Amino acid sequence: MVNPAEMSKNSFLYPQSRYYGQVTPENLAFNANLQEFAQKVSYITALQTGGKLSSEQAYEQVKSLWKQLKYSKQAMEVSSSLPSQVR
Repeated sequence: MVNPAEMSKNSFLYPQSRYYGQVTPENLAFNANLQEFAQKVSYITALQTGGKLSSEQAYEQVKSLWKQLKYSKQAMEVSSSLPSQVR
């Protein structure tokens, strides 16, 4: 059983927003990956701003995360077309 305090800490550190797009398993998984990417980039930029990482280190880490996100999109075959509601 998961500790309620642990759940609260995880939801604070790794927030998840609701998904509003076309619901498919691939889109939901990619959305989760995209939110994780955004959260990690936020941490990296905060560390760089606070002087814990150099600009070069931050750039390389974000570049690596971007490649992972791009690969996950290609692997899941997520389409890049907009839903008809958004157009």
